[in-house]
Amino acid sequence: MAIRDIVLMGDPVLRTEAEEVTSFDDALRKLVDDMFETMYHAEGIGLAAPQIGISRRVMVIDLRREDEPEARLALVNPRVVWAGSDRDKQAEGCLSIPGIEEVVERPWEVTVEGLDPAGRPVTVEADELFARALQHEIDHLDGILFLDRISPLKRRMALKKWKKLQDGEVG
Repeated sequence: MAIRDIVLMGDPVLRTEAEEVTSFDDALRKLVDDMFETMYHAEGIGLAAPQIGISRRVMVIDLRREDEPEARLALVNPRVVWAGSDRDKQAEGCLSIPGIEEVVERPWEVTVEGLDPAGRPVTVEADELFARALQHEIDHLDGILFLDRISPLKRRMALKKWKKLQDGEVG
């Protein structure tokens, strides 16, 4: 396993729809292992392959708690196949936009279908933080950042703060 560099907002890979995975081989398994290692090192709860500069539809999440042991998973070619009508507003951050956090509204519960790293079909029914994390990482695979899901005013303010952070003006 290796810790990979996390690309930051502004890198074009974060705005590109990731490519479907067609080969379920040792290289894919190594990518998944590296993604988990990178995510843990960065103290995140989810990571999508574009965030380490790889435009492939692969994501990892680890939200394990005693009552939710299945909340550690790697998904390949995931897609939301159902979203509940109840909405939830919570603060989100992103490893590719460190220092920025904004409240994002998303469906409270979702069903996601995809494949595991061996190519076997997986269906995940999730709610609360697990549903939010799945949606956030799938957004990355579609070239969408959480800032795209907030109001234009809040986005301008967040981007202004991001620029200051990048210029070293905010501590």
